[in-house]
Amino acid sequence: MWIAIAAVAGLAIFLILIKGLQIFTMISAGKKMTPPPETVTSAIVKEEDWAPMLSAVGSVSAVQGAVVSTELGGMVSEIGFQNGTLAKKGDLLVKLDASQEEALLRSAEAEVELARTDLERTRDLASKKVVSNSDLDAAQSKFRRLTAVVDQMQSNIRKKAIVAPFDGQLGIRQVNIGQMINSGQPVVALQSLDPVFADFALPQQYFSKLSQGLEIRVTTDAMPGRVFTGKLTAVNSMVDAATRNVMVQATLENPDHVLRPGMFAKVEVVLPEKQRALVIPGSAISYAPFGDSVFVIEKTKDPKTGKESQTIRAQFVRVGEARGDLVSITNGLKAGETVVGTGVFKLRNGMAVTINNDLAPNPQVNPTPADS
Repeated sequence: MWIAIAAVAGLAIFLILIKGLQIFTMISAGKKMTPPPETVTSAIVKEEDWAPMLSAVGSVSAVQGAVVSTELGGMVSEIGFQNGTLAKKGDLLVKLDASQEEALLRSAEAEVELARTDLERTRDLASKKVVSNSDLDAAQSKFRRLTAVVDQMQSNIRKKAIVAPFDGQLGIRQVNIGQMINSGQPVVALQSLDPVFADFALPQQYFSKLSQGLEIRVTTDAMPGRVFTGKLTAVNSMVDAATRNVMVQATLENPDHVLRPGMFAKVEVVLPEKQRALVIPGSAISYAPFGDSVFVIEKTKDPKTGKESQTIRAQFVRVGEARGDLVSITNGLKAGETVVGTGVFKLRNGMAVTINNDLAPNPQVNPTPADS
């Protein structure tokens, strides 16, 4: 029995030694093994002149725009325009039936002629002392009253013809021939489209930097990839007490009428001073709650073999303004350094990397990606 127990114990010790040797061999091999370098794209930290900009969102409005409406009621007898066409100042838009007013006008004009004759006769008799001055005053008053009635009727007849108050583009008419309309009823929208305004608001801390004549750049989703330039023409005289923003207005040339009132617009105010900025692609930044960082690519030498390799070093940075695909760095990097351009989420500090920029994206300040 004791011989059997000793044999089993010896076999167990032998197996433990064999397994320990295998584990020791695997640990030694693991220490000697190095992972293959990760393939990344690179980007050079560039120093560029960036003009400071103030960004805001706003809307396009017409320099002159109105919904033309009627001052008097009546029945529509004539429509003098087509939907969406251009109109000149004074062009007839809508004419209301004025036959009754015209008939009354002819009667009033006849009474005016009679009053004028009576006034001339009374004036002649008064000069001969045949009638009193009170009779002359009564004749003059009657003539003036009837003349005023004629003027009022002529004014009402003119108001029955609705004309364009300024040059502009018409919208869609809101009345039809034969329709009875009331005073103040909308007829058609009329907008002057060249030039146009861009209205937007900026925080009050920028008030001291605003002045007339500053360059304005406007983009809109309706015209992707196109930038409209203009000038800042007006700054409101007061700050909104609720939002602490100041309203600003810019004027833009719009010869092809692609900008329409009511459009949403992204506005940038270009300030006159220039400043140097360190610029890298936005994809190079690893954003985290504890701080933003980039991976700097450096050449290192193995102390044992003396072989050079490229490794990465995590560097915390302070991110500034972003423009398009690029981001400015205010602290943490130097011009000329090389950073990892894409794929930073899969890296860790001290890793070996190889650079392959064959498929590297081309970051731009004003990117124009294709619609998908």
